[in-house]
Amino acid sequence: MKAVDTQLLTLLKKTPQFVVPIYQRLYSWSEAECHQLWKDILRAGEHDSLGAHFTGSIVYVAKNAAPVTASEPNLIIDGQQRVTTVCLILAALANRLSLLPEGDQEVLDGFSPKKIRERYLMDPNEDGDKKFKLLLSSSDRDAMQAALLGADLTSFKDSRVSANFDYFSFLFSDPSLDLQTVCKGLDKLVVVDVQLEKGVDNPQLVFEAMNSTGKKLSQADLIRNFMLMDLNLGRQHEIYSKFWYPMEKFFISVDDEHFDAFVRHFLTIRTGEIPRIGDVYDDFKSYYFKHQSEGVVTEAVAEDLYTMSLYYSKIALGGEKDPALAARFSELEQIKADVVVPFVLKVYQDYGNNIVSKEDFLKILDLVISYIFRRIVCKIPTNSLNKTFANLYSKVDVENYLESIQAAFLFLKSYRRFPSDEEFLLELKTSDLYNFRRRLYLLRKLENFGQKEIVSIEAYTIEHILPQNPNLSEEWKRSLGEDWQEVQKKYLHTLGNLTITAYNSEYSDKSFQVKRDMEKGLKQSPLRLNAGLGSLTDWNENEIQKRADILGSKALSIWGSPEISPETAAKYMNTSEMESTIYSLADHPYLFVTPARKALFERLDNDLKALDSSISRHVLKVYIAYKAETNFCDVIPLVSKLILSLNIPFGELVDPRGIARDVSKIGRWGNGEYEVSLDETSDYEYVLGLARQAFDLQLDADL
Repeated sequence: MKAVDTQLLTLLKKTPQFVVPIYQRLYSWSEAECHQLWKDILRAGEHDSLGAHFTGSIVYVAKNAAPVTASEPNLIIDGQQRVTTVCLILAALANRLSLLPEGDQEVLDGFSPKKIRERYLMDPNEDGDKKFKLLLSSSDRDAMQAALLGADLTSFKDSRVSANFDYFSFLFSDPSLDLQTVCKGLDKLVVVDVQLEKGVDNPQLVFEAMNSTGKKLSQADLIRNFMLMDLNLGRQHEIYSKFWYPMEKFFISVDDEHFDAFVRHFLTIRTGEIPRIGDVYDDFKSYYFKHQSEGVVTEAVAEDLYTMSLYYSKIALGGEKDPALAARFSELEQIKADVVVPFVLKVYQDYGNNIVSKEDFLKILDLVISYIFRRIVCKIPTNSLNKTFANLYSKVDVENYLESIQAAFLFLKSYRRFPSDEEFLLELKTSDLYNFRRRLYLLRKLENFGQKEIVSIEAYTIEHILPQNPNLSEEWKRSLGEDWQEVQKKYLHTLGNLTITAYNSEYSDKSFQVKRDMEKGLKQSPLRLNAGLGSLTDWNENEIQKRADILGSKALSIWGSPEISPETAAKYMNTSEMESTIYSLADHPYLFVTPARKALFERLDNDLKALDSSISRHVLKVYIAYKAETNFCDVIPLVSKLILSLNIPFGELVDPRGIARDVSKIGRWGNGEYEVSLDETSDYEYVLGLARQAFDLQLDADL
């Protein structure tokens, strides 16, 4: 690698041609970056004491030392944004100078329209693409060539090349602008000329290490460059055109974060591990190198990425054309269920390959939506959902596709559980849903479920039938009874008391009878959520509960639970689950050898379950397991004491008294690497603290 300081104009003059490889991102500098460079040029030109202005590095792979007919161009891999912008300034300057009288066109030595174009922008001895000193990639190429040739740019209005050329042309149209100052400033632009030798230097490593003054590269830029940079030009064009560019078009109208999220989901599917969003590029490289060592070529990886991006664009970017599927994907977006994407991508791929039917695919999506929404309503911690959906596909039996997924959801335990109908209904009817983040989604579904004529509730506001005002009117107090304050406090924001209306301000705090009978009131409302309200004589605790029951029953139809027979469920039940249905505490008589032992176990049992609502107890043949994600504490009853097996990696237990025993290298009944004894003489709180560490470590590992 050779790196030297040089004037940017000298570099342009001496280099026959810079080519921006096809894998590089499009020219993307905005007016803000252009304005900053313009100010830097003017400042350098105005101050004679300022000998140079440093503008960053230009990194390129030098052409091979080969006969002219076989030589390759210099491939610019970093600095294209600055070089392109300076060329646009030079082209706009040449146009401005050409408007001066012929004898005044060279305002500074070397700066005339002809010299600018023939020294820095084009080679007069070449034709076609070889004529231009800078050859951009993709659709930017034609726009840039038109700008350099002084052609009409109106057909390239969506290109930043066209927009920025117009911007600089506007700046040069200022009659007060000193053109000599601009030329002096351009002449002072200095860069680090970094020339890489093909076959010797690693362009990708240099590219990653450069501290560019331009826009920060996205993970997509890094991955694209990484995959294509070492290929010859023909292969670059082939893979870029066939796979990368079609994939890039899916993401062209969204933020870079969408592509990063997609690659994260892709890696989750292909590796079974969930990358941190900031590590996507590094993890992709590891994935790529692993497969390369197994003989998988770049084209195969690019094709796999493209195929999965096609499904991703339908799921997350609004590309789905089928109305039924699009509606489900929209719901996933509304409830912010990004964690489900790896699983849904795999199922969509199976649907695309005719492995699962459309009918079953829709039922699976409905089940996923129900699972996520029920958990949100039931306020179940979400820390495990990434792992849940990363591993859920492993439960699929392609011969019994829907059934196997229903069973997988049914057997999720602890804080991964699928909330029961009873748990869901209780929270739905008693929770504060007015301040619920998904309230619009909830009301939209309740209003439109099963209907072809969809009501857009965004045009409405949420109405409390029983008003929020704590100073209720006498009519309301009579309706609610002598405990009206308690009734208002208990039911105000609950499902039974909430509806939607376009007449919120007209309803105000008026009595129920007035809201019901007024013009455009509840009796005349065409909304399904208001059905039945017009026939009621009063609004009180009893009616609120009745309406909550009605809407809750409808919610169970919308957000259903897995429905399989016990016989079918038994096919998917694993050994541990079968054991927990066979054994009970009565099968462990050592728990009850004395009243004191019985009291000790009951205290421990209650305290372990009280650590978190997600914890469940499973009675097995040899021990009693306490699970969050997996076993964190196993209680092994012995005649003289209880043994607590703590599932903590060796070396991570904080035990200042040293009472826990290392069992990591010996046979044991429980699942942990530490054991601690507990009897009636033990320091109970200290031992419980050790068990709590096992739970906390497991919970932290899922975050």
